[in-house]
Amino acid sequence: MQWLDNYFGISAKGSTVKTEALAGLATFLTMAYIIVVNPAILSNAGLDFGSVFVATIIAAAVGTSIMGWWAKWPVALAPGMGLNAFFTFGVVLGMKQPWEVALGAVFVSGVLFLGLSLTGLREWVINSIPKSLKLGIGAGIGMFLAIIGLKNAGVVIDHPATLVGLGDVSSLPVILFFAGFAVMAVLDKLRVPGGIVIGILAASIVGWLTGAAEFGGVIGSVPSIEPTMLKLDIAGALTATMIGVVFALLFVDFFDTAGTLTSVANIAGKIGPDGKIENIGRAVISDSLATIIGALFGTSNTTSYIESAAGIKEGGRTGLTAVVVAILFVLCLGFAPLAQSIPAFATGAALVFVATHFMRNLLDIDWDDASEYAPAILGAILMPLTFSIANGIAIGFIAYAVIKIASGRINEANPAVLFVAALGVAHYAFG
Repeated sequence: MQWLDNYFGISAKGSTVKTEALAGLATFLTMAYIIVVNPAILSNAGLDFGSVFVATIIAAAVGTSIMGWWAKWPVALAPGMGLNAFFTFGVVLGMKQPWEVALGAVFVSGVLFLGLSLTGLREWVINSIPKSLKLGIGAGIGMFLAIIGLKNAGVVIDHPATLVGLGDVSSLPVILFFAGFAVMAVLDKLRVPGGIVIGILAASIVGWLTGAAEFGGVIGSVPSIEPTMLKLDIAGALTATMIGVVFALLFVDFFDTAGTLTSVANIAGKIGPDGKIENIGRAVISDSLATIIGALFGTSNTTSYIESAAGIKEGGRTGLTAVVVAILFVLCLGFAPLAQSIPAFATGAALVFVATHFMRNLLDIDWDDASEYAPAILGAILMPLTFSIANGIAIGFIAYAVIKIASGRINEANPAVLFVAALGVAHYAFG
């Protein structure tokens, strides 16, 4: 194992191969839910569940491998929550775009992301977007995930008078939804790795035993990737209608990645004496390459997972942690029957629980300045209520620019903000 130590600098980071392996397991357990949840969400858009199941694993394994072997970061990647929901409910079902065009938009956003990552524009863009809008968008994505999970589980239903209402809370699926959610919360409080996965399986097993869900087996052959592989429509994504979609995908992916990497950099020992983050360029490039690869195989944007903090807390400090995660993802390829047997109330509980983590963004918004918190919260609220992340982003930026200008503080609305706001106005004015 000496060559691993030499290549990753494990001893130099104060770690061991065993510690890195255990850290990789911890990270994998906290994010393995995506193997089931991602194809469950994208199948609503008409993509083949089995094919997306394989595409999810390939995107996660390849992206995480690049992050580990090349960037040498203990960070894992997988198709992003929120981005997959926007793909399905915003672009395909909301805008009535074919899923092939949506995949094309993911690919184009990945290429643009790579371009930003290779230039100095990366720092300019990150520093140009107001902190309040970044935080508001993060919280809004959480609320968007929550309403999707509640709807899929039957907890929230449509109502002719009030638009939404409470479902039948005495029904077994809804009860199992709440039970699964409670299990996840309790295990997270007890710091048990893999609490989300355990909660999904617990709710599913009870559902299978009681007849509330159908069990299709555990291990089987690897599903064909053919239904989605290379089916993306890039030309269809390069139309006026899809410009806003490409931007929304790029924006959310870029800042989700930037936020994750900067938040784990300190505890991972990636910040040098000069205050600069070690290999941040390679880490961001790894992320953008993962999105491009994922789109080719048939899944929405792949991004760095904040759940990687679980492995870092376990002592993971080098790229070997990520390599272990990648290997564990590959080992899951044969579990397609189990993945397809997971019921909506179990995945819904996971969606809502993940949403609660996103809501923590609200804590850091500047609540003493209405020109900061008002547009951020407006954008966040509009995401679930319009069932669109893009609407929340666009209107949030427009409101931010208008409020700053009207209050005589246009200097706080930098050119990037004004440009995005102008694009939003043009979109709503001319469709």
